[in-house]
Amino acid sequence: MKRVAVTYEYYCRIIMMILVAHAAFIVHTLLGLVVGGLFPSVAAMYATYRTWVIDVNDRSWTIRQTWITFHRAWKAELGQANAFGWPQFAVWALLVWEYWLVQNNDMGVFGIGVSGALLLLNLFYGLFVLVSWAVHANFDESPYWTLRTSIAMVIARPMCSLMVLLLFVITVWAYATWPGLMMAFGVSVPVFATMMAVYSWGRLPGMDVHVLEPNEKDAAATMQGR
Repeated sequence: MKRVAVTYEYYCRIIMMILVAHAAFIVHTLLGLVVGGLFPSVAAMYATYRTWVIDVNDRSWTIRQTWITFHRAWKAELGQANAFGWPQFAVWALLVWEYWLVQNNDMGVFGIGVSGALLLLNLFYGLFVLVSWAVHANFDESPYWTLRTSIAMVIARPMCSLMVLLLFVITVWAYATWPGLMMAFGVSVPVFATMMAVYSWGRLPGMDVHVLEPNEKDAAATMQGR
């Protein structure tokens, strides 16, 4: 019974952390007058979840701990996150506009082919954006290095990419089914899901479940490698 109670409290604390991160995202986005605060808030949310996920010994975070971690990351990302995020947004807006243009104009057989190609491109780009912020949070490298690594990761880690996509689709379905969830959790849930997928299947140095929380299979593989 005690184990059940401890497990219940553990998951309740995770839900509380996600709620606090969502509130911090809104407050800090407004604090930066949206234009200057949006992408630092995105980066801070990824950084907060990275800090939590690698804190293997104590993941029972308090509200204060979550908020302070988010705020410190937000201040540190004010310049770099905007330089990283706005070009991504511009490319995304262009891709979405191109897809909308093709979908709403009759271009015959050629239009169907272009529409399919743009859909796949948008899908790949969406995965790339989600993963790129996780890479950005994990490494202190240049934007070019982060972008190159993120593209390679989407291609070279198909299981990770599949799980990121699957969890995102499940989140969208849940938000569409129960709109109140979207109001309560916002972007916090898809970011958390992305970080957990990357942690579990991304094999990123410094944020790899097989290294930080090895099971018997991982330990045996390590011994064989030696």
